[in-house]
Amino acid sequence: MATVRDGNKGVLMVVDVQVGVAGGAWEAPRVVKNVAHAVERARAQGVPVIWVQHSDDELVHGSPQWQWVPELVPAPGEVQVHKNFNSSFEKTELDGELAKLGATHIALAGCATNWCIRATAYGALERGYDLTLVKDAHTTKSMDLGDGTTIDAANVVRELNIAMTWLEYPGRKNGTATAAEVDFAKPGGVRA
Repeated sequence: MATVRDGNKGVLMVVDVQVGVAGGAWEAPRVVKNVAHAVERARAQGVPVIWVQHSDDELVHGSPQWQWVPELVPAPGEVQVHKNFNSSFEKTELDGELAKLGATHIALAGCATNWCIRATAYGALERGYDLTLVKDAHTTKSMDLGDGTTIDAANVVRELNIAMTWLEYPGRKNGTATAAEVDFAKPGGVRA
């Protein structure tokens, strides 16, 4: 059973909005703009922003493809976490950083919906955090399954938005909100 976090301390987590991940993703310019808007809103409200950056054999640490998209730049002092697995929690210092901040609620945005955003969302809920998926601030690429079937990126995004609305975990709240309406202090919800 997860340790449910008591309190109401929100953070914004931006995951993998990197050149090599966002490039060619579904509606990437619109999504990046929405992520930037969520970051601006969080900063204006004094909500901590956590930046999670992926590296692996295809996304080599320090390479041009590994860099953040030019529209997004972590501010001095904002937490940066480096990961090698889909979930931002696996073999990283993320839990410790969230504990230092007293975080109980994560607003989540970034790339790629079907891999790192999904894994991080479930990882957060399974670790007892409340979660709001910023529904217009995550994206992915369509997937060619190699058998003539393609899973459309727009449908992947839509499906995860639906899942985060309907999932239930004991003692936790989850939901979705747009970048313009997300309430960083209201777990799983939007501004009233």
